[in-house]
Amino acid sequence: MAVDRERVAELTRQLLEAIGEDPDRPGLTQTPTRVAELYAEFFAGVGEDAAAPLARTISVAHGPAPETLPSGAVLLRDIRFRSVCEHHLLPFAGHAHIAYLPGEQVVGLGSLVRVVETFAARPQVQERLGEQIAEAIASHLDARGVLVVLDASHGCVTMRGGRQPAASTLTIAARGDYTEPAARAELIALIGAGARDERAG
Repeated sequence: MAVDRERVAELTRQLLEAIGEDPDRPGLTQTPTRVAELYAEFFAGVGEDAAAPLARTISVAHGPAPETLPSGAVLLRDIRFRSVCEHHLLPFAGHAHIAYLPGEQVVGLGSLVRVVETFAARPQVQERLGEQIAEAIASHLDARGVLVVLDASHGCVTMRGGRQPAASTLTIAARGDYTEPAARAELIALIGAGARDERAG
């Protein structure tokens, strides 16, 4: 279901009035329309099938060594994402890192990005977002293990309450082989190394 822009605009106008502002003053006349467009973008994933991009898989059984399955994980690091916290409707943003241990099928890396983007384009909490991504991959690929690590900064922490601008939240969701901490230790180290390299650069 598409976001009702007209209704969002009207409710934004009411909100401005409720906080004591004049929605007809020059600086605010276009705000309801802008907020409606913003919400249409931020919440485009509501009602969408986030797992749909995973339907197009590629068989690795037809390669040069068809009897051999991939022996290691596929790791896609530093997928930028942004979402909106459902508790205060404030944004949170950061990086998603996804690893899966393929069976006979792999998927295009862009498909993993689209899964993240679709689940993130909803009112969310970070803990659920990671679990949704992991479950979609585990359910739609013949992956022997799935690991999703999210590292994000939350507006409700950085801009209100304790106001900790440097704070970030790290969550881990795992399926299959990667539910064992020892099995995912190498991947966690690789993800951490990438984050250190980015900070150093």
